[in-house]
Amino acid sequence: MSASGGTKAIVAALGANLAIAAAKFVAFAFSGSSSMLAEGVHSLADSGNQGLLLLGGKKAKREATPEHPFGYGRERYIYGFLVSIVLFTIGGVFALYEGYEKIQHPHELEHWYWPVGVLLFAIIAEGFSFRTAIKESNEVRGKLTWSQFVRRAKAPELPVVLLEDLGALVGLLLALGGVGLTLLTGDAVWDGIGTICIGVLLVLIALVLAAETKSLLLGEAADAEQVAKIRAALVDGETVTGLIHMRTLHLGPEELLVAAKVAVQHDDTAAEVARAIDAAEARVREAVPIARVIYLEPDILRTAA
Repeated sequence: MSASGGTKAIVAALGANLAIAAAKFVAFAFSGSSSMLAEGVHSLADSGNQGLLLLGGKKAKREATPEHPFGYGRERYIYGFLVSIVLFTIGGVFALYEGYEKIQHPHELEHWYWPVGVLLFAIIAEGFSFRTAIKESNEVRGKLTWSQFVRRAKAPELPVVLLEDLGALVGLLLALGGVGLTLLTGDAVWDGIGTICIGVLLVLIALVLAAETKSLLLGEAADAEQVAKIRAALVDGETVTGLIHMRTLHLGPEELLVAAKVAVQHDDTAAEVARAIDAAEARVREAVPIARVIYLEPDILRTAA
């Protein structure tokens, strides 16, 4: 599965969220709807999140230095983790607080057509952003289910945008439900309940994102398909006769470290072993192009007596 950064999806989501945030704040100013305020903060937080993802992608492209000899590929994981924190604190916690305040101190919803109109506009805009993220993800997820894609993707950007857009769409429907029930019943408590539901949704999504990006930060191995390709490429049966053990580690979404101890012929000269190692490295890079850092240790395969 390719580790595409999904820049197109990020830019689409950023543009949609900036426009939606402005519209929601205008609707809140005219109507006093707490759902609108929570949704406005949510869209503003999402816009900041997409900015963080773009910044992380840019910083990850820096060349390796003596202090960071393996480069800066993990910057994308760090900024993905920051997104989950921002979504939790600014989006989720604020919505929970605002919903609680609205339930404790309800006030009449004014100019109801503003929040309803903005919500309908936002659903269309978020739907376009979500469609772009789905299209970008379908190009790289292969035969994986959506849940498998979110769990296994080594590039954090697309899963983050997918979950953000999904949360935004569901949140908009919750806000629309809260506003609608407030209009039908005349009780503004429903607007507060809708806001709390939005907060719970955002907190849950933030926790999922935090768990997934934490795993990437700790360091994940190559997926099973890549490991099988590397194993097959290392052993040619002549100069490299076996694989004793191997470890893989993602240095970034598109850079893989491979360390292995391989068996060579016991009577090979040092020059022959060196050529065998070089050839094995070339085969691995051809089979799995993102395997850019390879360390191979030659050894003699000892069999039990």
